[in-house]
Amino acid sequence: MTLLKRFRKATDGLAAVEFALILPVMITILFGLVETSLALACRTDVVNVSSAVADLVAQEASVTSSDVTNVFSAVNAILYPNDPSTAQITVTSVIYNTATNSLTSGKVDWSCTRGGTKRSKGSIVTLPANLMTANGSVIVSEINYNYASPTTQMVIGPIAMANTFYSKPRRVAAIAGPTTC
Repeated sequence: MTLLKRFRKATDGLAAVEFALILPVMITILFGLVETSLALACRTDVVNVSSAVADLVAQEASVTSSDVTNVFSAVNAILYPNDPSTAQITVTSVIYNTATNSLTSGKVDWSCTRGGTKRSKGSIVTLPANLMTANGSVIVSEINYNYASPTTQMVIGPIAMANTFYSKPRRVAAIAGPTTC
């Protein structure tokens, strides 16, 4: 038998060669699934932060700067184990604009932020349809967060996540805001 025929019939190391070819693919799929799960969990936390901030503020009749600080501190617990220091959170009270009588926009009564840019008092904010009521107000909570893990930084960089949540005040028509934030 020639050397070529013996080589074609030999199957002793075939399983090891197949395993060596498939192993990198399987490891990539495993890490991809883990990373996807972590990113989706972070996205859920971002949504929860925006709703929790708006909900906590909407439960009050008036808000002080220490109340806002406490609300922003609660964000740390929600975002754990992700780094909460990079989150940009803004909470704004938007009141009915009597000058335009519009139910799809309002003007900023007060705004507080942690790590972001607060809205200027009196600026116009466009709202989703049927959210504003005459002489009412809406609490708008916005969050921007850059999710970063060691694998995403090597492959695609941080993943930007953002969410906006709207909530109506429960006790009063418009929540009195802090004098300073």
